[in-house]
Amino acid sequence: MNTPTPDRLAPATSMGAVTLLVGDLDGMTRFYRDVLTLQVLDAEGDTVTLGRANRPIVVLRAEPSLRHAPAGSAGLFHTAILFESQTALAAALYSLARHAPRTFTGSADHLVSQAFYATDPEGNGIELYWDRDRSAWSWTHGRVEMATLFLDPNAFIREHLTDAAAAGATADEAASVGHVHLSVGDVETARSFYVDTLGFDVTAELSGSALFVSAGGYHHHMAMNVWNSRGAGPRMPALGLGRVDLALPDRDGLGELSERLRHHGVQAADDGRTVTFTDPWRNTLHATAVA
Repeated sequence: MNTPTPDRLAPATSMGAVTLLVGDLDGMTRFYRDVLTLQVLDAEGDTVTLGRANRPIVVLRAEPSLRHAPAGSAGLFHTAILFESQTALAAALYSLARHAPRTFTGSADHLVSQAFYATDPEGNGIELYWDRDRSAWSWTHGRVEMATLFLDPNAFIREHLTDAAAAGATADEAASVGHVHLSVGDVETARSFYVDTLGFDVTAELSGSALFVSAGGYHHHMAMNVWNSRGAGPRMPALGLGRVDLALPDRDGLGELSERLRHHGVQAADDGRTVTFTDPWRNTLHATAVA
């Protein structure tokens, strides 16, 4: 008799890099490097990988023949870059304020985190954030308490930016993709795919307009909303989101994911080390076993 396949992602699952298809590779590289304080980790041909402490965060791939998707399309809402200290976050926010202030779109204290928002030169959303310690998060019946409270970016910089950080002292400090937020056509289809099929856990939801999911008790690794995209169908090739990477802790967890996809009839390319598939809106996801 076959052992039932576990229906949840491994608790140690995390996010990998986000690939963006871009029209202006040089301009986008300058923005993520010089404005958002990421480092170029690799540059070859039409692809540039940027990150921190040798950890890829954003992969830019030149696709100059593509155009922007129409308004209301599914795709990327934002890539959320998680900084390990408020000082490093303040340094990135200060750089944004100095070099590209018009790209800033807002800020919020979400109780679990402090977050600042921007839009890159090609319209891709970005969140720069820092997490409070998990011991400070509040959970009720399996849902994490989050909110959108006022957060003054200037006060944050004054409180946390040091002279050394402003001069680049935190440039080598690690950062990562903390979560990825997608624009989708409807929340219930997103729940069916990301929770029932992939195996994320629901951590929060907003009255049919947004869903937040994670593995291992994080506040959210992914989110899906319909705020700008309600009713959107599958994506056509366009600039913007190219791929979302998931990092599973080992091949057992990857194998379980592959089995769930097969069980639910989701086509996937599986070579034993990576599994690549698409969600109902043709967003590409690429899961890798890190050990």
